[in-house]
Amino acid sequence: MPETRTPETEERTRDRVLQAVLEEGPVSAAELGESLGFTPAAVRRHLDALSRQGLVEVKLIASQGSGAGRPARRYVLSHRGQAKLGNDYLDLASEALTELRNAAGDDAVAAFAARRFRAMEERYRPLVEAAGEDVSARADVLAKALAEDGFVGYTRDVGANLPEAMQSIQLCQGHCPIQGLASEFPDFCEEETKTFARLLGVDVRRLSTLARGGHVCTTHVPVGRHKTPQRAEKRTRIKINKQERLR
Repeated sequence: MPETRTPETEERTRDRVLQAVLEEGPVSAAELGESLGFTPAAVRRHLDALSRQGLVEVKLIASQGSGAGRPARRYVLSHRGQAKLGNDYLDLASEALTELRNAAGDDAVAAFAARRFRAMEERYRPLVEAAGEDVSARADVLAKALAEDGFVGYTRDVGANLPEAMQSIQLCQGHCPIQGLASEFPDFCEEETKTFARLLGVDVRRLSTLARGGHVCTTHVPVGRHKTPQRAEKRTRIKINKQERLR
């Protein structure tokens, strides 16, 4: 006799789909089905349900080929979906920071954000420095540390065909636990960017943030001028796969 799927099991399965969109997005329904082991019909059913709840949305990505075909449909978390994952205390934190700003001014909020990221920097620095002087290797370690802290961090090679001095990577974060707070208090994004620059030892530039409406936080990291030869083959293969998922 076939097993009846309970509502609780259905909800847990849907949470798995939501988590996969968070970690892999922008991602196609076919790619989700393959990674989760679902049939195309099953994964689309869950995606449709998550779309109706406002937790995921479709992003149209132009084809990378020479033809003028229809843009590819890729799923990403909506702002409501981001808020669903770990923002329980943000309202209270926002009220507290608003009171701090009203009582002591904007500089007090900036100082608070700086202290918060100094603590993160102290935790990450031994890990990053153990990777050596290669900026790309340091960025890989930083991305892994961010992923372990719930930021869904990963790196992506860009400009591989450019002259070596112009090559760079992107340090990406698919989730921001304080997204709502950073939207109201941009000092948090600014201090995080400064922290990345200090850890990596190069000037970095923030290209997009979840707090400002992006689907991922993306930081440009120049590596060509500081590049050492022969990055690890495994890391290169991971980045190629990530690029393929974004096409």
